[in-house]
Amino acid sequence: MSATPRKPYTDDPGQRRIRSFVLRQGRLTPAQEKALERLWPRYGLDHAGAERDFDAAFGRSAPRVLEIGFGNGEALLHACRHEPGRDFVGVEVHRPGVGRLLREAEAAGVDNLRVYCHDAVEVLTHEIPPASLAEVRIYFPDPWHKARHHKRRLIQPGFVALLCSRLARGGLLHLATDWADYAEHMWDVLDAEAALRNRAGPRGHVPRPAWRPQTHFESRGQRLGHGVWDLLYDRVEA
Repeated sequence: MSATPRKPYTDDPGQRRIRSFVLRQGRLTPAQEKALERLWPRYGLDHAGAERDFDAAFGRSAPRVLEIGFGNGEALLHACRHEPGRDFVGVEVHRPGVGRLLREAEAAGVDNLRVYCHDAVEVLTHEIPPASLAEVRIYFPDPWHKARHHKRRLIQPGFVALLCSRLARGGLLHLATDWADYAEHMWDVLDAEAALRNRAGPRGHVPRPAWRPQTHFESRGQRLGHGVWDLLYDRVEA
């Protein structure tokens, strides 16, 4: 398990590399540490820098969904339990969150889950085969709300082009944010991508789909008047 990027990926030549995260490691609880040690052979995928045979990793061929930055894994575990006909690949660098997910996945008895503890940009670039994903989910990425930090946001043209190259035609990109300014930024980037079409029309969003569970944090924010924007984009012929 490594969260250290190996090769640069930039949205624009000469600019800073895009990373899918800022590493803010918390302390592992003893239970999380034991889960990582014991369950990584079952659920974990080490970044090898080469295209992955996911049919072999899961022991079957099924529609494949990638969730980037799954946090504590609440939405990802919900998906694994409620969509057993699909296989789920999660990418997260926060080891306590990974450890928690592995414990809960074992308790739930799910087998349609595999996890990377690594930078998602590198996983996408090196390990995900082109046009192999049925769906990509990115829920509540860091909004980098200060204007001078907007360049650090994950959703940038180069990264979106990379996502499109890994989505199969007809595949779905699902983003969610609770920052209005980031939703506007997402629309600017995604509506300009010829390979994507917004299901709700230009600069449109939809009510929270049933497959994305509402978190306690999200519920608290909505009680305080915060909005949430779910954006659904289909992969179309560019």
